[in-house]
Formats: sequence, C-alpha cells, structure tokens
Amino acid sequence: MRRISRLPLLLSLLAFSAASAQSVVPSPADHLGYRLGDRYTLHHQIVSYFRQVASASPSRVVLREYGKTYEGRPLMLAFVSSPANIARLEAIRSNNLRMAGILKDGVAAGEETPVIVWLSYNVHGNEPSSSEAAMKTVHRLLDGSDPATASWLEKAVVVIDPCINPDGRDRYAQWQNSTSSLHADANPQTREHREPWPGGRTNHYLFDLNRDWAWQSQLESQQRLKVYNQWLPQVHVDFHEQSPNSPYYFAPAAEPYHDVITPWQREFQQIVGRNNARYFDRNGWLYFTKERFDLFYPSYGDTYPTYNGAIGMTYEQGGGSRAGRAVALEDGDTLTLADRIEHHHTTGLATIETSVAQSERLKREFRKFFSDGLKEPASGYRYFLVRARSHMGPDGGTLGRYLRDNGIEYGHVQAKFNARGFEYYTGRETPFTAEPNDIVIPVQQPKSAFVRVLFEPEARISDSATYDITAWAMPYALGLEAFAVRDRLPQPAGYGSRIPDPRTAAQAADPAEAYAYAIPWNSFASARLLASLLRLGVKVRYAEEPFESAGRRFERGTLLVTRAANGHAPEQLRSLVVKAVSETPDFHEPVVPLTSGFVDKGFDIGSGRVRYIRKPRVALMAGEGTGANAVGEIWHYFERQLGYPVSMLNASDFAQLKLSDFDVLILPDGNYRFLSDKGLSESLRDWVRSGGRVVAIENAVAQMAGLDWTLRRKKSDADKGGDSSSDALLTRYENREKEFLKRSIPGAVYRVELDNSHPLAFGYPSRYHTLRQDAALYEYFKEGGWNVGVVKKDGYVTGFAGVKAKDAIRDGLVLGVQEHGRGQVVYFADDPVFRAFWENGKLMLANAVFLVGQ
Repeated sequence: MRRISRLPLLLSLLAFSAASAQSVVPSPADHLGYRLGDRYTLHHQIVSYFRQVASASPSRVVLREYGKTYEGRPLMLAFVSSPANIARLEAIRSNNLRMAGILKDGVAAGEETPVIVWLSYNVHGNEPSSSEAAMKTVHRLLDGSDPATASWLEKAVVVIDPCINPDGRDRYAQWQNSTSSLHADANPQTREHREPWPGGRTNHYLFDLNRDWAWQSQLESQQRLKVYNQWLPQVHVDFHEQSPNSPYYFAPAAEPYHDVITPWQREFQQIVGRNNARYFDRNGWLYFTKERFDLFYPSYGDTYPTYNGAIGMTYEQGGGSRAGRAVALEDGDTLTLADRIEHHHTTGLATIETSVAQSERLKREFRKFFSDGLKEPASGYRYFLVRARSHMGPDGGTLGRYLRDNGIEYGHVQAKFNARGFEYYTGRETPFTAEPNDIVIPVQQPKSAFVRVLFEPEARISDSATYDITAWAMPYALGLEAFAVRDRLPQPAGYGSRIPDPRTAAQAADPAEAYAYAIPWNSFASARLLASLLRLGVKVRYAEEPFESAGRRFERGTLLVTRAANGHAPEQLRSLVVKAVSETPDFHEPVVPLTSGFVDKGFDIGSGRVRYIRKPRVALMAGEGTGANAVGEIWHYFERQLGYPVSMLNASDFAQLKLSDFDVLILPDGNYRFLSDKGLSESLRDWVRSGGRVVAIENAVAQMAGLDWTLRRKKSDADKGGDSSSDALLTRYENREKEFLKRSIPGAVYRVELDNSHPLAFGYPSRYHTLRQDAALYEYFKEGGWNVGVVKKDGYVTGFAGVKAKDAIRDGLVLGVQEHGRGQVVYFADDPVFRAFWENGKLMLANAVFLVGQ
C-alpha cells in the first residue's frame, strides 16, 4: 500500500483555518446589540453593519458609496463574491458590458465569467423588513457555515443595495421606534399600526422611487441607475411588502407582459418561482404567483431591468407600514417582523441558488438579448425621428438626458431628406421632410428593446388588468413633434453631432442700449428663466398677442424686460439678464435686444396688451387629506425644477390660515374637508374674489364641481340612466373584474384641443397630450369661464381605456379658467406634472402660476 503524505493535508487544514479566522463576519445581532426583528434598524446602523462586514472580509466584499439622498444619507452597494472574483471585479464588469455590446473597445467578451445577481431592498421606506433581511443575507453569504453559499460565490457576483430609500425608511423607522410599546401589540387598531401622513413609503420629495427607474427624476434614482447601467446584471430582484393579510408573492409575474419580453425571460420566472416554492412548501408558508404584479409599465424595479436584458422580479412580503413588529391576521395567526425578515431572506438565497444553477444559460441568453437588438427589425418601426427645436439645446434637452441616462444611442440628421412615418401629433401616417439636426433614435442597437418600450406609439397590452399606467411614449410625455418610421432612412444619421447653441450669436451682440429684451416663451426652460429673473428682482412683462419687431416675429407669452420699468442703468440691466440666463443652463433661445418700444406689427411694448407679471406668492396645500405623491410632485416642481419658492400649508389648518399672505393657492389631488364645509369654502371664494388664484388639480377639481361655483361634472350616459333593463343589470360574479375594467382607465393618452390664445396655453400648439387616469370630464363654461382645453369624441390616442370609460370621455372640459371677481380658479382635471416625467404639462402649470390673471 502506498503511503499518503500528511503534509499537503495539514497545509490545507492550516490554510482553511487561517482563512476562516481572517474572515469571521459578525452577525447582525452581534453588531446591533439586538436580534433582527426585535426593533426597526435605523439607516445609519445598517450602513455601519455593512461597513463592519466589509472590514471583516475585505477579500470577499467591496463596499461602494454611489451617492447621497436629498437629506444627506449615504447610498451604497455591497459587491459580494469569492476572493478571485473580487480581485478582478472591474474586469468582470467590463466583460459584462462587452457581452451586451455596450462597451465597444475591440476586446472580445469572455465566456468564463460569473453571473451577476443584483438584490435591491427597501425602495418603499415603510416596507422595511427587506433592509433587515439584507443584513441577514449578507451575513449568511459570508459566515462560512454553509458550504453551498461559498460555492455560489465562485460562480456569482451578488450586488446588494441594502436600502434604496434611506430617507423614507428612517421616516418610518424613527416613527415606529418612538411609537411602539415595550412589547409588540398585535392589535391592528393600535397606534403603532397607524402611520401618519405622509408615511415613509416615499423619498424626501414624496416620490415613489419604484415608479422612477426609467424617468430618473429623483436624486436617488439618478445616482443608482448610473451605476446599474455600468453593470447590467443578469438577474435583478426588488424586495417589497404588501398588505399584512396577503401571502408572500414571488415570480412568475402576472399578465400583461410587454411583448419585448423574451421566451427565456418568461421561462426563468417559472424556474426561479418553482425553486422559491420548494423552500416555502418545506416550511408550510403561504404564497401566490401569477397574480396582481405584471410586467408592463417600464419604470418599475422589475420591468426596467427586464427591458434592459435582465430577469427582473418583484418579491412581495405581507406586512408593510401597518404590520408593526407583530400584527394579528384575519385568520387568527400573528405575523411578526422576524417572520417577514426570514421570508425575504429565504427568497433572496433561493434566487442566488437558481441563478448559479442556470448561470451558463443566463449569460448566453443575456448576450442574445442585446445581439438580437443589433439585427435588422423584421417588422415594426426602424427609427424614431424627433424634430429638433432651438429650445432643446445642443444635447437634445430633456429627451437627450433620457437617452443618455438610459444608455440609448442617438444622433442628428446631417442633411435634409424626405421620408414617411407615423406622426405622433396627428396620429396618422404621413410624408415628412427630415431637417438637419433632427434627432434620430435607431431601433437597431443594443438597447433596442428599451427603445421600443419608450417610443412605440402604442404599447401592445395582452391583458387590461394592469397595475399601473398603460401609455407613456416619450413624444406624448415630452410634447415633441416626432415620427415613427418603418422604412430604412436614405442616409445614416450623423451620430455624435451637436446642434449649434443659438445663444452664442445673441450674446455676441451688444445690447447695452436696448430699450427692452424679448425672451421667447416656448418651453419650461423659459419658465425657469422667468423664475430666475424674478428672484433677481427684475420686473418682467409678457405679450398677450403676437408682435413683430426688428424683423422678427414674437409669439404670445414672449417675456419683455424693459429698461423703463426696472430703473437700472443699461449695463446693469444687461448684466442682470445675462446672469439670469447663466443661471438657466437649459435655456437655449436667443434673448433679443429691442431698440424701440414701437413695434412693426401688433401692440407696442407700452400697450395694455403687454401685461406686467406681479411676482406671485405661492402656497401649496399639504398634510392630511392630500395625496402625498401629488404634493411631492408640486413641491419638487417648484424647488428642484422651476427654482421658485413655495410655502407648504397644512390643509387641516385652513380655518386659521391668513390667505391674504398669498396670491396663488395650489390644491393638489386630495380630499379637502374645508371644501365640504360651507363656511370655509365661502371664505376661500371670498379670497378668490378679492384677487386670489386657486389652481385645482384632479380630485380637487371634482370637489369644487360639487360647490355652487358653476363648474359642473359632465354626466355620462350611464350617469343619466343608460340601459337600465333587467338583463343589463345581470352580471356573473366570476366576471366582476371584467365589469370593473369596462369603467377603468389606469392611464391612457388623450388629445386635448387647446385655445392657445388664452394665457394658460401660451407656448403650446393647438393640441396637447394629456394622461387620463379617470373618466372625469366637466361641462363647458357657458359664461364666466374659459374652455381652454377640451377633449372631443376622437380624443383617444393610446393606452387602455375600458369601453364604458372610453364612451364617457368625449366632448368635455379638462383644462379651464373661471373668473370670480378679481380672481380666478384654474382647473386641471388631469395631473400636468405626473411623476415629474410628463414634461409636456410643466409649462402649463407655470402659465397658471405666472401668467393667468395678470
């Protein structure tokens, strides 16, 4: 018998012992001083734990801070893998982008590379168990007690974002820890189960970050998606919570699936779901799949990754803000925070396990997803062409930002050519002439699927029971003149070219002796410039009618800064105007110096048709009774987009408010008690009559239609009686969802006919695209008001609208202005700044604040 040397075995045991001693990772309980589930962990404690983990195991964990929240809390990612993979982490990332065709450095993509699994926790701050689970999961991956996890890390890089929404999480956790009893009270009626307004779901500006992946309106999203698109994982999971009595939800997702989703992406959802189910079955835990949570709206934490080549999934644990540390369920069981943590921990590990088992196919199909995008489209549109406008600037304005932030290739037309395409503005196939500098987005590119999702005029929906809006095409949302083109363009677009900045020539002129400065009013950047001028103390007017001067035509809304009104020396006024322009980097129109107040055509600068803009004092209703998301949209609009001060008032304080301190009062979507109180609603009307202006949005409009202010809700045929025969009232119980959907409109685009001679519509063409989320329409004003925006019978454009909802939305008012004494009420039946991505309405809201009633 051959004698076996014991030395190699001894050396191996010593090496293993040294490695183990070197990588002792503290448990969350050791670090925090309490067991997970005993209380809610604050964000700084989560950060501290991950930092200690990285310090204890530097060869297997890399911690990277990728940004900060609005309130200054750090955002971070933990990259967890084997020492060999961590040592070549940047090479793995670069290779992954080569597989996607995104990194084009001439180096061939290697096949021997780990699969990338990205786990995102706590996007909704008051769905807090997931961040607790993140700590448990990273510890399990690194503690060395399970040989399976070590083998997984040989074949996978696991990216953990322990808390996407730190500001919202701490809002909830601080409240919960300060409110909870010493011993958890499971009675759902108690205070610790009743989170106050606005709740912790949203970020600082009360935005739902799970609806912001594609639009990236929020600081957290902008910083996170920059890193995400530098990695493009093969698998992404977004961890959530839902109502306490709901069982756990995991993939496969519900219909509808967008038609760009591949057969493999569908198949993997089944594979991972079955593996998750195996663990839940073993423990006797309830769960469901294929219901409620679909894959359609493009800005979720499951759909955005899916449309960018990953397998994107949402996992939903019962609990949420109403669960506290323990909550009694309807079936008599009690759900604890520890239970919720364990369920999320289990699905996280099971997903990594499945991803490793399927790693070769995941990588192969990932590569195919992007390489298929480079192939000539077999059918459908080949290009999307957007008209260049001077106000878009050299980088394409907001559209250019969306394209760059999402890694979408685009270019500019170099020479004029004729083509044919679907025109978004008219809704018809039509011939057109492409002009130099028009923006061209080819479908044939690595991000082909996402281009289709964002730009196709009509997203095909397989099932109308969807979880969110069903229409969002960029030309509608951004108010762009655009064409979807099926044919090959006669010449390639010149990628990388830039549009000349028209301000250059204007600034080269010497306007020191200008009588006035004329500033075009044709984009939201114009409103930002106005806000800057007002902040600088510059007095501004606007032209109520078009005029011509110095050989140029100026449209309605043109801003006029006169030397006479401002009382400054010519050079000083010029400096203030230049300063305002410099503070508005996205304003790209020429500021035109006029040498005389005598115009060639139209009303002179001193005419009464040139209105003085009084610097408005603006207030925003917030607090109980208002929609937190709706308040946040307006708050963010003023502070971060418009750059103009807004005072936030509590709706519950209305009786004590001194409204005379304000000129404009904005009522976002909500349900206002003071509008149901005759005395208080009369005091509001008195303020309007004395010169105040109310801007009412969505349900605030519906409430005001119930007052005797002459606005009336338009009745549909069903409201008037419709078909009340006995047979028409008979519906089967199993068809209840279908019957509901007939009246549903979860978010569809409608064409609005505008009276753009009214200041509310200055800067717009004769049509506007609005996003309708209900069927509410209002009767036309016969007197005392202006029908600024109306929907006609052919107003439907795209998106799901139930047959009864669609029948009701015709021949009614959605945008109006009503005169009351010296004041006005401005009505927006639809949200003009929806989720901050409906760019098309932002100038109109500025019109309501600055121009209406001046």
